[in-house]
Amino acid sequence: MTVAQKQVTIKKGQRFPLTIKRLGIDGEGVGFFKKQVVFVDGALPGEEVVCETVSVSSKFARAKLVKIRKSSPDRQKAPCPVYDRCGGCQLQHLSYEAQLREKQDLVRQSFERYTSIKTASLLKETIGMEHPWRYRNKGQMQAGMLNGHVIAGLYEKHSNRLLNIDACIVQHETIDHVTNEVKEAAEACGISIYHPKKHKGFLRTIVTRQGFHTNETQLVLVTASETFPEKEAFLSEIRSRLPNLTSIMQNINEKKTPLVFGEKTIPLAGETSIRETLSGNVFELSARAFFQLNPSQTIALYTEAIRAANLTGSENVVDAYCGTGTIGIWAAGQAHEVRGMDTVQDAISDAEHNACLNGLSNLSFETGRAEDVLPAWENDGWKADVIIVDPPRTGLADSLLKTLTKIKPKRLVYVSCNPSTLAKNAAVLAERGGYRLESLQPVDMFPHTAQVETVASFVQS
Repeated sequence: MTVAQKQVTIKKGQRFPLTIKRLGIDGEGVGFFKKQVVFVDGALPGEEVVCETVSVSSKFARAKLVKIRKSSPDRQKAPCPVYDRCGGCQLQHLSYEAQLREKQDLVRQSFERYTSIKTASLLKETIGMEHPWRYRNKGQMQAGMLNGHVIAGLYEKHSNRLLNIDACIVQHETIDHVTNEVKEAAEACGISIYHPKKHKGFLRTIVTRQGFHTNETQLVLVTASETFPEKEAFLSEIRSRLPNLTSIMQNINEKKTPLVFGEKTIPLAGETSIRETLSGNVFELSARAFFQLNPSQTIALYTEAIRAANLTGSENVVDAYCGTGTIGIWAAGQAHEVRGMDTVQDAISDAEHNACLNGLSNLSFETGRAEDVLPAWENDGWKADVIIVDPPRTGLADSLLKTLTKIKPKRLVYVSCNPSTLAKNAAVLAERGGYRLESLQPVDMFPHTAQVETVASFVQS
């Protein structure tokens, strides 16, 4: 083998110059060194940097940013004081206009990589926010101890060190206020704080959800046991500090797990849920109910989904992965009948309740997997004209893809939170189901992060 034929490898700890070509799916800069892919946290497209590898695999290397030789004109100073340590946001150092452009490019890249579908005339500009700060309606802050004091926050990037966060500028201000008051109340009452390694202690997570349009607030105390030491004193302290709380709940998570919630939730004070309204629709939210985290952009996202459905009022519509019924409720006023399904019984109960709150008689829900429920409905003589899917980041299950390519609804609207799995699923729908991709509309649900939502419209060819 000649020297030219030998494969050039990158070693851990090696420093080298790199030109950043694009952003990766997790917000890192992507470049190529000796034909090998290198991901660099904090680097931006168009920049010339010096980086140092921190890990190397057979397919790619990860590196840290050492020096910027040529800076991007889109680079800015991140306004968050703990941005370089917190793992919550990835793109605060990139101007918002550029974030929208790069998120559109993430969708383009995914389709170029995983499909032969040409997106030049189909991919629209990302729908952004006029004011892309303080948009999150829910905070989940892990409790911990530091120098004898109660803290709460998020884990630092690539570590298990808890970072105390007194103010998060992408969350509603009320969430910061509630979290800080609960920290002080826990310390004043001597509440023990959970230690994940030792699996000891009581208070694990402080979860706050805020109704942007109703101004109702729910506090959920996630605890390691149901037995509540100093319960009355702690609740009295919280209610004294936070008299406007609508709901105080306790969720019990006894397992040694990184998951926030356990299965059991019990009321402590006030209501058992809060309400939120979006475009005239009312939603009642229990402690563990799924609800989109950005109310403003939820309206934009669902408006685009219903536009993609091209409803005339005569269609039978399915809301698959329906959760608490949000998309189905959005569609019901423009469809003949809407049916939804989800595998979580609590979600179905919430969906049914939300349908009643909005006075919708053409909307119903069923517990079960879409791949099982859809054929059963067809066997009973009910056929979907439009199916709307809003799956998790893993995309559509293979079994559901097979069902969709078999029953072939006229139109399929895919609300995606992961452009890679969207593209992979789109390839299957085109090749096996005879679907033609009609449009791709990115929506920025989470400014300053690398995440992008996309509404994809498919029609039968």
